[in-house]
Amino acid sequence: MEFHEILGYLAAFFTTASFLPQVYKTWKTKSTEGLSLTMYLVFFTGIVCWLIYGIYLNSMPIILANTITGISALALIVMKLKYK
Repeated sequence: MEFHEILGYLAAFFTTASFLPQVYKTWKTKSTEGLSLTMYLVFFTGIVCWLIYGIYLNSMPIILANTITGISALALIVMKLKYK
């Protein structure tokens, strides 16, 4: 495995892992007051674009990170709408 691929996996891990505490806290407390629906809709759209780009490049770090982050962002959007 080349250095740039290792770096990609590290970046994917840290950026995805940094997002998960927000998902957990929102799920646990059922409080979405501090979340912006508009921000998460725009963010989710960007994540889907990155995922498509990663598939186009056949880049596993981009695909994995954006799949997990996309699912997490979608979960926050659903919770924002459900617990409004």
